[in-house]
Amino acid sequence: MEHETKMATIKDNGRKRVVIEGISPLIDGGRFPAKRVLGDWVRVEADIFTDGHDSIAASLFVRRLGSEERAEIRMQPLGNDRWTGSFQVTELGQYGFRLRGWVDHFETWRRDLLKRIEAETDTFIDYRIGADLIGAAAGRASGSDAAFLREQVDLLRSPAEKPELRTFSTDDSLHEKMSRYPDDRFATESESEAIIVVDPDHARFSAWYEFFPRSTSAQPGEHGTFADCEARLPYISQMGFNVVYLPPIHPIGRTFRKGRNNNPQAQPGEPGSPWAIGSGAGGHKAIHSGLGTVEEFHKFVQKARSLGLFVALDIAFRWRPTIPMSSTTKIGSASAPTAPFNTPKTLQRNTRTFIPSILRAKIGKACGRS
Repeated sequence: MEHETKMATIKDNGRKRVVIEGISPLIDGGRFPAKRVLGDWVRVEADIFTDGHDSIAASLFVRRLGSEERAEIRMQPLGNDRWTGSFQVTELGQYGFRLRGWVDHFETWRRDLLKRIEAETDTFIDYRIGADLIGAAAGRASGSDAAFLREQVDLLRSPAEKPELRTFSTDDSLHEKMSRYPDDRFATESESEAIIVVDPDHARFSAWYEFFPRSTSAQPGEHGTFADCEARLPYISQMGFNVVYLPPIHPIGRTFRKGRNNNPQAQPGEPGSPWAIGSGAGGHKAIHSGLGTVEEFHKFVQKARSLGLFVALDIAFRWRPTIPMSSTTKIGSASAPTAPFNTPKTLQRNTRTFIPSILRAKIGKACGRS
């Protein structure tokens, strides 16, 4: 890989002159993805510049993750070497974007020619130089565009008078066609692909209603079911909530589980905390038998959707640490004991997320994922 990089540098011979930096939106330099909601416009900006006084051009390349097809969007200068381009996110999931910048020799020639024309210092050599640049672009073009560009080359090389040459060289159609076929052989591309995560509109703002499924039974002392949860959905919807949030619905773990009132030790007969995971009945992809079946959970989700409600769920995952753990483990700004509930072999972690974007296998299918 290092050899290939060196060979590429030798081949470029230092002709990649454009610098791209200060890209936004980036979170922590691209370590984390930026977020938008469905339908948002993503405004991308960056500092793009080169040495000397040559004009430059830049493009924004966007793709849906998982697809190799990229859409190119020409960026526009904002002034002081700042450039911008925008794209709309129309599907849930992840998008990636990169920036590309290059020295635009045709734009440099056109800019300088316009100044010379205004000062009436343009020469026939200036138009011959432009003809060479247009001829090179004709080689990159095809079809009617290539024919048009070759025609412009002939006009600029013809023994026409200066007024005609000025008209030919400053034609807007010529400028537009040339921008389609730039000489970007020595373009600079941003180092890594920036990621945008697109969430549902409710991710921007929503009101969440939380209740414990096993506590929803109309009969005191009986274990609640998905059917009991479903019966409460109209009531939740009428109060104006957007999201129904459930604690984990997987089977409850049997070892190192918490008991009543957050007691680190569960006593005999206590059901245990729903965040305890790992038993013979299954892990985080299974459903607690006391709540019902996958089909009944699917029915609950569909009922919620019919009322305009999203379903969100806490999921406990196993995590095996790769470093020795002391008596306390810092998680963010909090400090939690590692034993006996959080052991070196199994540390419980909770992840709150929308079901359609995280679950797989049976539960993912129940929520409508293909």
